[in-house]
Amino acid sequence: MSADDVEMAINHIKSHLRATGEREVPSKLLGNLVMEQLKKLDKVAYIRFASVYRSFEDIKEFGEEIARLQD
Repeated sequence: MSADDVEMAINHIKSHLRATGEREVPSKLLGNLVMEQLKKLDKVAYIRFASVYRSFEDIKEFGEEIARLQD
């Protein structure tokens, strides 16, 4: 993943947030936008972020998320 790829992902998130027209946005929206971009950029980074963001409690949840990525 290049620095340009990361910058483009950040810009996409910023644009989406600006498009809401709100000064404040729910953290859930921000988290989902970050996960969406990570999924495109780096699947391992996505799983790491998702495991914390979604509070995975066991290996089964990791496996289920990894299986969804492979579809």
